[in-house]
Amino acid sequence: MSRQIRHTAVFCLLLLVALFANAVRVQGVQAGRLDGHPGNVRPSVQRFGAPRGDILVGGGPVTGSRDTRQRLRYERTYTQGPLYAPVTGFASQTYGSTGLEDAEDGVLSGSDPRLGTLLGGSGPHGLGRGGRVVTTLDASAQRAAYAGLAGRRGAVVAVEPTSGRILALVSSPSYDPGELSGTGERVREAWTRLNGADTQPMLDRALRGTYPPGSTFKIVTAAAALESGVVEDPGAPTGIPSPYRLPGTRTSLPNEADGCDDASLEYAITWSCNTVMAGLGVKVGLAGMLDTVERFGFNDASLRVPSPVARSTFDRHMGDDQLALSSIGQFDTTATPLQMAMVSAAVADGGVLRYPRLVDRTTTADGRLVAHEPDRTYARVMSPATAAELRRMMVDVVRSGTGGRAALAGATVGGKTGTAQHGVANKGLPYAWFIAWAQAKHAAWPGVAVAVVVEDAEADRTDITGGGVAAPIARSVMRAALADGGGGAAGR
Repeated sequence: MSRQIRHTAVFCLLLLVALFANAVRVQGVQAGRLDGHPGNVRPSVQRFGAPRGDILVGGGPVTGSRDTRQRLRYERTYTQGPLYAPVTGFASQTYGSTGLEDAEDGVLSGSDPRLGTLLGGSGPHGLGRGGRVVTTLDASAQRAAYAGLAGRRGAVVAVEPTSGRILALVSSPSYDPGELSGTGERVREAWTRLNGADTQPMLDRALRGTYPPGSTFKIVTAAAALESGVVEDPGAPTGIPSPYRLPGTRTSLPNEADGCDDASLEYAITWSCNTVMAGLGVKVGLAGMLDTVERFGFNDASLRVPSPVARSTFDRHMGDDQLALSSIGQFDTTATPLQMAMVSAAVADGGVLRYPRLVDRTTTADGRLVAHEPDRTYARVMSPATAAELRRMMVDVVRSGTGGRAALAGATVGGKTGTAQHGVANKGLPYAWFIAWAQAKHAAWPGVAVAVVVEDAEADRTDITGGGVAAPIARSVMRAALADGGGGAAGR
């Protein structure tokens, strides 16, 4: 009898060991895989079991939460969704999240451990109450940018040069992220429709769209020429002929403007001479151009604002003929609208480029500070003297050159127009570009820098080159930003 009891006891012990081993396997070894298994709905139930924290613009929320009384209880809502879509992105129960909804998910969902520390505990389902993300946006500048594009394909980015705060970030055409918030056939139909649209409304053109920057890139080439000593006197003839033969080829580069033969750098910027700027790029050389363009932020794949930003490119390996074209913003040179706003901002801030950012601070739901995003310097791009020369030349573009439609009463405005060729044999409608900065009358420094690109510019080529499409949009955004107090003195 005792032997049978011993056998039974050993068998029961083995069963307990097996149960313990299985528990370790399931809860330890396989926990991560099981948590991520498509059939496991508990993370989704937990994630959407409480209201999500809000994203704020100008002190007010542009997001909310709706109680559906369903298993996935709280669904994201958006105020003026298309206006802020490139900033907020979407938070979908079906398709995940993008934009600030993704980059700041820890705070918004309540899973950030800093929220639990401040609140002294966790909320429903082990999550803390969702916190708030306070953006740097200026609501008036954002509305002006959105209205200016008027549904045309393009983007606008405005930044405060002395801090890097992004004041406006608009992509057009846009979409309502609320259409993707929930589950079911309605959401799936919206996803299919938006992703299949020829106009690509879900593409964040401001941060993810890359375009040939055209003549706006001539500001970068001018900075390189001045910093390298290739140009010592901006008012002196450069010795570069018009037309200019691309090195090693029989191809001649023409100009749209008159008077570019042997023109000075000043004249070439004011009237956008291709020949002078291409020739100067070749004189600076590939190494010198790369040194300057990369200080502006080109070729940086790590840029975050905190949403990810597409890399703006300037080839590291090319011949002089390609370098000439790249120096006027063509060949393989590409830039996001944010990148070109950074170019303008660096000129405006005396040669210092501040790291761009969309978030000012994060807080708990009741306003207690979680983290503040400090101003950071990205790079010293150029000397103060070079920046001063470029500001003077950009002012001439607006006062007497191709950018007259960006002028603002009571403010000093500097700008640069651009027309970027694209398509097979460059036969597509040109992209219309304009970059600019504006300084209020009594301000110490410029308060806003802006970049505008319009993809489907339905105007004749001379009108686009003259700033007829993009410059008025830039003007309205700069006016709004300065009216809301953008004085540029904060960083000094």
